[in-house]
Amino acid sequence: MKKEMKNVLSFIMIISIALLSFTACSSANEGTGGEKKPEGTMGVDENIEGALEGVELSVGTSGLFGPFSFYGEDGSTLKGYDLDLLNEMQKLLGFTIAGGRVEAMDYSALTTSVAKGKVDLALAALCATDERKEVMNFSNIYYDSGLIVSINKETGSKDITGIDSLKSGDYTVAVEKGTASHIYAQANIPSGFIEVHDTITTAYESLEQGKVDALIQDQPGVAYYIKTKNGTKLKMVGEEFNQGQSPYAIAVSFDASKKYPGLMDIFNKALKELSENGKMDELKNKWFE
Repeated sequence: MKKEMKNVLSFIMIISIALLSFTACSSANEGTGGEKKPEGTMGVDENIEGALEGVELSVGTSGLFGPFSFYGEDGSTLKGYDLDLLNEMQKLLGFTIAGGRVEAMDYSALTTSVAKGKVDLALAALCATDERKEVMNFSNIYYDSGLIVSINKETGSKDITGIDSLKSGDYTVAVEKGTASHIYAQANIPSGFIEVHDTITTAYESLEQGKVDALIQDQPGVAYYIKTKNGTKLKMVGEEFNQGQSPYAIAVSFDASKKYPGLMDIFNKALKELSENGKMDELKNKWFE
């Protein structure tokens, strides 16, 4: 009996030592209390200030979609809501931008670059569609936009009063390749009546010159174009539509998410903090009022 009791006590001691060793390893790996975190992981807590110090990320945008991302009067400086948001994210989180600059490209090239991991993240009024979610990650929504129809005031048909007027296939409609408007047009307008442009700039030009009957684009972009384009012939018609289907979010490559575990959570917490501290309202007042 004594021998059996002695064996039981020995077994308990062995288990206890093993559990203590396991707990010590866990504490070290979690990096609590200022201890070193394992390489490649990122601690996420309520205080995210400086959470990405030392992290370098390549960033892409469109540069063709005011007021979110476009070139200033000098033709070389990117500006807009998205660039200001990126700046606020940098100040809060502490990351740097690879090469010291944001890369500008059309939407088709931008989404491909993120999907292939050539760009770590994109801020470009990029819609978090189901198709894109299959090849990249998205943050929480930072702006929700609907689509709008615009026509040429001089050459446009008076029968075009909104999106329903275009579904019959009687009018040629310009859209930008790879955007929410392109996706919507493919699903709702006969293919022979869709004119696809690589950039929104040439789509606007086509409508200004009366080469197409109408244009579909995100409402904030069209409104800003009409407001700032001297001598424009464009006007919006009908109501905003497809609302809730054009949610703008930060796109992050799978490669960046894998390299920096916790990155998406940090971005989401940053967006929440910028909303709560009034920075998001400041940006909206600056670019949409």
